[in-house]
Amino acid sequence: MSSKSFKQITQDINQALGAFHKGAGGTMAGFGAMAKAAMAPGVLSELDKELIALAIGVTSRCDGCIGFHVKALVRLGVTREQLNETLEVAVYMGGGPALMYAAEALRAYEEFSG
Repeated sequence: MSSKSFKQITQDINQALGAFHKGAGGTMAGFGAMAKAAMAPGVLSELDKELIALAIGVTSRCDGCIGFHVKALVRLGVTREQLNETLEVAVYMGGGPALMYAAEALRAYEEFSG
């Protein structure tokens, strides 16, 4: 079993970003505004957009992205079936490395939903 904790990863990143915000407030405010606009419900729901973001995080092999987006998905009530189908597409598009991170996304789901 891996010792990686997605709860700890997201806490550590939040702490580091807090410090980064002090020196790069304009950039962080701009990124926050972009994220809010991009993730706002429209033709696609917030859940759909979070699933897309997770798939990109898996194919990019980003632990922080996996942690933050799985946490949001759990908050939005994602089902295991929705998560699995999203990860299937990510593995299809990203190959073997994405398969390894799909497993990590499932671990993050278990951690945040448990």
